[in-house]
Amino acid sequence: MLSRIYIKNFALIDALDVSLHNGLQVITGETGAGKSIILGALRLILGERADLKSIAKAEEKSVVETEFQLDNQFKKFFIENDLDYEHQTIIRREILPSGKSRAFINDVPVTLDVLRTLSSQLIDIHSQFETSNLFTPEYQFKIIDGLSENKVLIEEYQQNFAEFQSFKTLLKKLQTQLSESTKEGDYKQFLLNELEELSLDDIDYEELQNQLSVQENAGMISENLAQILSRFHEEEIGILSFFNEAKNKLSKIAEVSQAFSELDQRLEESFVEIKDIIAELEDESENIEIDPEHLQKLSQLDSRLNMMFLKHNVQNLQGLKEIRDQIAGEQQGSAELEQQIAHTESQIQKKEKSLQTLAEKLSKNRKKNIPVFVKKAEDLLKKLGLEKAKVDIDLQLANEYNLFGKENIQLLFQANSGFPLRPIQTAISGGERSRVMLAVKKIIAESDMLPTLILDEIDTGVSGKVAEEIGNLMREMSADMQLIVISHLAQVAAKGNNNYKVVKEDVNGKTQSKIIVLSDQEKLNEIAQLLSGSRITEAALAQAKELIG
Repeated sequence: MLSRIYIKNFALIDALDVSLHNGLQVITGETGAGKSIILGALRLILGERADLKSIAKAEEKSVVETEFQLDNQFKKFFIENDLDYEHQTIIRREILPSGKSRAFINDVPVTLDVLRTLSSQLIDIHSQFETSNLFTPEYQFKIIDGLSENKVLIEEYQQNFAEFQSFKTLLKKLQTQLSESTKEGDYKQFLLNELEELSLDDIDYEELQNQLSVQENAGMISENLAQILSRFHEEEIGILSFFNEAKNKLSKIAEVSQAFSELDQRLEESFVEIKDIIAELEDESENIEIDPEHLQKLSQLDSRLNMMFLKHNVQNLQGLKEIRDQIAGEQQGSAELEQQIAHTESQIQKKEKSLQTLAEKLSKNRKKNIPVFVKKAEDLLKKLGLEKAKVDIDLQLANEYNLFGKENIQLLFQANSGFPLRPIQTAISGGERSRVMLAVKKIIAESDMLPTLILDEIDTGVSGKVAEEIGNLMREMSADMQLIVISHLAQVAAKGNNNYKVVKEDVNGKTQSKIIVLSDQEKLNEIAQLLSGSRITEAALAQAKELIG
């Protein structure tokens, strides 16, 4: 319930602070007094766009603050949005002189999306010019689902529908990824095969280069080794003979002079080392083999590797391995994509079965309650002066699942007898819209907990008995909800549990709007004035008393 409205520095309002109550709250006032300004301020609470022109004093901020009495059903919203739940919750909107606006829930800054989500569950503002939502499938489903007590069922369906849509979106994304991957798949597989054929993990690149160098220079190596070994082994001037002779002579000197012992030892060691070197050279000489076939294989492998280096723009064998692993991963990713697609398609099928079951239950409940809606609506419209009006709801099977099931809806209407029912948006006149909407709101109020409903002059253009019935209807609606009505009808004002009047006055040469809480006597005078005009007559007072009853 909306329990308080505070407005500061907004249009013609310097400061306004009014408390509201449960039941029927009626606001009256002359045209142009500022009733629409109050509604405009409340629309800021609903998250509508803030206009810098609304600031009366340009150097000060504009503030609209509302206080609501909430029950525990809203706790979940506060928890999900990391807000402190308060039974008395304050929603505030500020427009700064810079033009920026800020929103707060219980003094915690929030985004406009969060503000809208909460306030849309608390206030429903409807004016005589706002009946277009009656023409929307969403609103028409809301009417019949309320009567059909489909609230829990529609919530379950819409949860499944959201998941169904999410899976369909995911499937489309995966299929796109697979399609793009498939376009390059054959070429990438060719590259992968090309790299895998090289057996990169078995190649020692340095050893390959060494073997290739040896094979390419085998003749030169063999020739030089032969010459080296020949020098060592020549009998007359060979190095071994020379070393052996020198070693023997130095040994004799060392026997007689201790000073040469160390040199003798060193020469001995060198002689042993040279013999080892010669032995290894002889082994290597024997191993050197000119193998044209092996050389060709080594050359071909080296050429293929160099070609791969250039092709993949890498500098070494490790770079090729990384490219190979990357392509292998991508190819594996394609296989995983196919698995994900299969799994997602399976989930879609499961969700579709759930949707089918729930949609059939929704449809069954709706069709069962269409006659209930027709009778209620036509009875209310007769009271509201549309004695010949006929209504119906047409449900047709849809090609695809939508947010409300697998059917399309049309609210049908005809104000005059003898003519066929037509979709309401093409059949209803301007004078009938408000009364039809009021009847619909009454039906919804009976079957669903509506938020605070604010009706702005939707009773315009009626009088007499119809006006009396509108007042009675609003009083009935307010028994189960808070109903705030802006009206020019005495018959409606007379039914108010609490009455308020918006007036304009001159304060220090500046026009300002304010709202006055009417006492019982002031309410009587206001109703009489609505009946007789600016001059209140005794007859008008008597009629006002009769209306109040």
